[in-house]
Amino acid sequence: MSSQVSWWVFGVMSVVLILNLEFSVVEGGASEETKIHIVYLGEREHNDPELVTASHLRMLESLLGSQKDANEFMVHSYRHGFSGFAAHLTDSQAKKISEHPDVVQVTPNSFYEPQTTRAFEYLGLSQSSPKGLLHDANMGEDVIIGILDSGVWPESPSFSDKGLGPIPKRWKGTCVDGEKFDSKKHCNKKLIGARYYMDSLFKNNRTDSGIPDTEYMSAREVFAHGSHVASTAAGAFVPDVSDNGLGVGTARGGAPKARIAMYKVCWQTQDGSCATADILKAMDDAIADGVDVISISLGSAIPISREIDISNVFSYGAFHAVSKGITVLMAGGNFGPDAYTVQNIAPWIITVAATSLDRWFPKPLTLGNNVTLLARTPSVDPELQAELIYVDSSKEMTSEAAGKIVLGFTTAENGESATDFLNKQMEVQAAGVILAGRRSDKMIVSEGLINLNIDYQQGTTILNYIKSTNKPTITVSPSIALTGPLVATKVAEFSGRGPNSVSPYVLKPDIAAPGVSIVAACTPEKMSYENGYTAMSGTSMAAPAVAGLVALLKAVHPDWSPAMLKSAIITTASSTDPYGEPIYSEGLSRKLADPFDFGGGLVNPEKAANPGLVYDADVQDYIRFLCASSYDEMSITKISKQTVKCPSPRPSMLDLNLPSITIPFLKEDVTLTRTVTNVGPVNSVYKLIVQPPMGVKISVTPETLVFNSGVKKLSYQVTVSTTHKANSIYFFGSLTWTDGIHNVVIPLSIRTQMVKYFDQ
Repeated sequence: MSSQVSWWVFGVMSVVLILNLEFSVVEGGASEETKIHIVYLGEREHNDPELVTASHLRMLESLLGSQKDANEFMVHSYRHGFSGFAAHLTDSQAKKISEHPDVVQVTPNSFYEPQTTRAFEYLGLSQSSPKGLLHDANMGEDVIIGILDSGVWPESPSFSDKGLGPIPKRWKGTCVDGEKFDSKKHCNKKLIGARYYMDSLFKNNRTDSGIPDTEYMSAREVFAHGSHVASTAAGAFVPDVSDNGLGVGTARGGAPKARIAMYKVCWQTQDGSCATADILKAMDDAIADGVDVISISLGSAIPISREIDISNVFSYGAFHAVSKGITVLMAGGNFGPDAYTVQNIAPWIITVAATSLDRWFPKPLTLGNNVTLLARTPSVDPELQAELIYVDSSKEMTSEAAGKIVLGFTTAENGESATDFLNKQMEVQAAGVILAGRRSDKMIVSEGLINLNIDYQQGTTILNYIKSTNKPTITVSPSIALTGPLVATKVAEFSGRGPNSVSPYVLKPDIAAPGVSIVAACTPEKMSYENGYTAMSGTSMAAPAVAGLVALLKAVHPDWSPAMLKSAIITTASSTDPYGEPIYSEGLSRKLADPFDFGGGLVNPEKAANPGLVYDADVQDYIRFLCASSYDEMSITKISKQTVKCPSPRPSMLDLNLPSITIPFLKEDVTLTRTVTNVGPVNSVYKLIVQPPMGVKISVTPETLVFNSGVKKLSYQVTVSTTHKANSIYFFGSLTWTDGIHNVVIPLSIRTQMVKYFDQ
């Protein structure tokens, strides 16, 4: 039996920071090694991409001293959505070029990692309904979703183009041939684009880069991650699929007729590497190719760099995409449930948290005294009858466990991890393990060993039974399916939580969607028993689900800006599940979910299509936000290629027109402004409803908004004051505008700080 045990949070692939191919250059008589650096130049100065690349080569030539070296050391030229390049530079060369007046920032190449069927029916998007968003949007046909991930398995039925019309004429992208990927054979009217990026990982050959023989030098993938993500966003209808016989149904994406463009940026280098230089090039190409939506299920560490920072390629790559009308969605990361763990936190990005579904596949455990309990498990196994034994996890292994099912308790006090305990039982060839501990979405998958997870109370029930008889036995039955209102919806334990670690005035995450046990397409190496489909969990699965929904909204409202689409999703989201039950937050202890768990709440597609009012924002709003964030005017000018003069005094970060209000440092009264745009009936009257956070007073002027043919936008002011006398925790509330049909809700997150930056 294998002794290998790995954490079971599907959709999360660890990253190994592999060494870049290095050159040696001689400077001042000393040899200095190079590594890839990204030189970011902001918005393009030329519309002609060839002129942009030529300017990059001239800049590099002036640094290196020869045209030959400039061509050899250049890795990528970013020339479509923005301007910049990646090149092999020494640290001293990087420092020198960073002093060039046209350069915004220079940073070394780094690496990100991927974050990982009933989901859409659960959200109310039923194929059988003759009306509604799916019907109105024609299932997203002609909307193009760009996926940055680990590639695609094109033979999957999810990428069939049956029933699709011609590829949209505005599409400018391509399918690139490569190893076992023939563009004429593998691309079609569904999978309309397929590119791959590896120049920043290696230049010579597979061996030098650490790429194994099982990887494909093409857009074809080995991981199941990219195919799973793409099919979750826009997979075609595929009947009778399941994960090892569980969850049988029709698999499909959020926008089943949307087109997919895959940009392979992640590679199988031991555990997977996604290089920032390649990611940025893929985003640049996606902008030029003509995608409408970009979905990225990648992340790295908890962010500490500001929004426009070269070390945070997603933020400024997304800035340029959004400025060109492309909506960017990203996974909120899998480092929860602690505070400040949410990733991808720029205000122009839609950041997605993960929830469970109204579906659970427990295993019944029947003790010898006929008491039956339900256990969680990451695996599907046949029925097993065996003797039952309790093993103190703090003591040495015992051979008595061989062939038996072992009960163990995981506690912080005994200092032993669940992984260590499982490994010990595999060594003595136990038949299975029942681990009693706190509830967690982070179950462990162990090859060759049945692994069952229960809570402490269930554990003590089993322990008391073991102590009551000389020969305790247990029957582990096959998994059963429970669906519907009896299964509570939870924000997954792994899902990244707010508040925002960089800009605390910006609420993150923005929205939540199903991301636990999502059944979608995979590769042959990851195939279940049911035609190449498997269940994965992670914010990686939640983000493309929302990307598919955005594609539907884009089809119905093609003139809406990314901010309007984002607002529609957030202001119509629900704090309860589809059955009206509360949504919980899974963690060290279970609690009611709040905006730091799920942003506006659980996405509600049908309501998002008709939100009534939206909070719009454009590039100028984001420039004012950067001014408020104390960026210098020269940097903002370079980023936007607009001459920026920040007002004096600088604007308030609270005035960015977000569909939320977050105040992290409330002491004196503050007043902020929001502007809403009417996208509902022309003649509408909206009344105010406020649920203030505990100990906080909210005053709004005016309290009524009247729209007509001549008035489509209105602003209102919100004055916030505190009654707390000392530093408080965050308290939450909501502000709603209602016309009796539409309820336009924004979350409030407010913390009193009598002593700023003092966490007592």
